[in-house]
Amino acid sequence: MKAQESVENYPSKLRESTNFAYRTIIKICREIGPRAPGSENEKKAQEFLADELGKTCDRVAIEDFPVHPAAFLSWVPLSALFLSLAAVAFNFGFAAISLVLVVLCYVMLIGEFVLYKPLLDPFFKKKTSHNVFGVRKAKGETKRRIVFCGHCDSSNEWRFTHLGGHVLLKFVLFTSLAAFVFGLVISIIAITRGYAFNFTLFNADDKLLRVLGYIFLAFVPFFFFASFFENRKLTVIGANDNLTGSLATAAITRFMHDNDIRFENTEVCALISGSEEAGLRGAKAFCAKHDKMLKEVETVFCAVDTLKDLDHIAVYNRDMSGLVKHSEKACALLKKGGEIAGIDLPYQTVTLGSSDGAAATQAGLHATTLAAMDPLPARYYHTRRDTEEILDIKSIEVGINIMLETAFLFDEQGLKDSY
Repeated sequence: MKAQESVENYPSKLRESTNFAYRTIIKICREIGPRAPGSENEKKAQEFLADELGKTCDRVAIEDFPVHPAAFLSWVPLSALFLSLAAVAFNFGFAAISLVLVVLCYVMLIGEFVLYKPLLDPFFKKKTSHNVFGVRKAKGETKRRIVFCGHCDSSNEWRFTHLGGHVLLKFVLFTSLAAFVFGLVISIIAITRGYAFNFTLFNADDKLLRVLGYIFLAFVPFFFFASFFENRKLTVIGANDNLTGSLATAAITRFMHDNDIRFENTEVCALISGSEEAGLRGAKAFCAKHDKMLKEVETVFCAVDTLKDLDHIAVYNRDMSGLVKHSEKACALLKKGGEIAGIDLPYQTVTLGSSDGAAATQAGLHATTLAAMDPLPARYYHTRRDTEEILDIKSIEVGINIMLETAFLFDEQGLKDSY
């Protein structure tokens, strides 16, 4: 059975669930506001959503976990400092020190932002964040489980996206990467020319190294500029990223409850994760805590992250800047769910950043991600523009419809290589 065949006047019932999601997003935005990872507002939003899930699920739990929210993007100002010091060290003939500082920048960048590892967490203040997990049980024995996940925290503002959109953001990112490569290469060249620890570079006859050193120093003002990437004094509202995903997830169990639908052998779960913006910490904590449960029966994990730009709605089959490949079966399931809902979902890659789906895939689950956001990225992405005023109710409705059809398809056919 398809979702659209499950009740009479399905479009009207779908619209009711969509209106619930839309109204609740506005309520959270206006009454709770921004929700930084590990903050009191994040907790308030989680408790509010736990109450909502309690009306439609058989079991709801609020699970706490530790988080170091300031650690995730700390590599940006730290790298700016280290690269500035590296430029000075290079020009004084201490290329070995310059190399060490540049390598440390690579380690921080790759560890924290590329691989999403808690590399710098021990050096920053610990807070407590939460996940909310709601379960709508099967009628009989549970043989399958589908988990829909949206994160309810919101990020600090990315200054350059706010000031100049994707153009300025990409200029800063690509220039920074160029500086990383430049610093590494010229440090190695200087060491091979005998300037590992040589205080005579300023007076040396090696004109090439002197020119390269001056170029490296010329980057220092840019490093200072780039260090202001994140505005830690302004946490954005995050109406679209990602209250849309959170409330679309909650709308699934609400639709099933309101229409007295319960699958015979498939458990439907809603996960509202915390601290996604601090490096997927909530999804990672959830998968670690429930590893045995999630693997004892056939389970699909579907992250839903930003339902705003309908023209860009897609199944994300590669994640974490393209380094993580999602389950082909889970992606095919979601794509077929879209087809049943009347939407041709293309496959896309999360080229910058990651989603909670990546944490689930890394934990060994069949995972995928659904999103509808301009990948440039959009001008509202992680900026003060992401408010309830720019919500697109049609994108939310289409997302909920796709998720419902995916759940019904999974209940009927399970995971397959193709559909």
